Amino acid sequence: MAGVEAWMWWAGALAVAVGIAGVYCYNRLVFNRHRVAEAWSGIDVQLKRRSSLVPSLVTCVKLYMAHERDTLESLVQQRANVGHHESDPVNVRGLAEGQLSNALLRVFALAESYPQLKADANFLALQKSLSELEEQIQMARRYYNGAVRELNIQVESVPSNLVARAFGFAPAAYFALGDAREGQSPALEL
Repeated sequence: MAGVEAWMWWAGALAVAVGIAGVYCYNRLVFNRHRVAEAWSGIDVQLKRRSSLVPSLVTCVKLYMAHERDTLESLVQQRANVGHHESDPVNVRGLAEGQLSNALLRVFALAESYPQLKADANFLALQKSLSELEEQIQMARRYYNGAVRELNIQVESVPSNLVARAFGFAPAAYFALGDAREGQSPALEL
């Protein structure tokens, strides 16, 4: 009889330990999921700030770049495209944001051909603001991807993957650039 009681005690202790480990894994998964969401909101804020500067840039550049209408229209179109993808998944939003980055780079590359534009104080201020925003976006992207990495490791590692599967946790998507040029800041000409 004493053997049965000892066995039941050990089985109970094991069940409690498994329960505690399960609760710990679940809480870590919830923490990491919220950290990914918070990190994405940081990227989202910076991307919206960048997008809000596009109309001012277009207005400033239009005065000097009358022959570059297609480039400016492409920039406006890419900004509108980004607005349509604000609530899409990270990978879809990343593609749209990358296209906006490329359009911005084209505008700044063409600006090199317009000395009056390069000397305009408004243009220089916008260029500086966009350059600073690109740096902040890169920092936010690194933080977000780090948070995604932590969540994905936990979702895929034993024993937390068992808890993740049981409660519907899934790996998150990284915010990646399709082209390394997309992460470049506009060159500052002072």
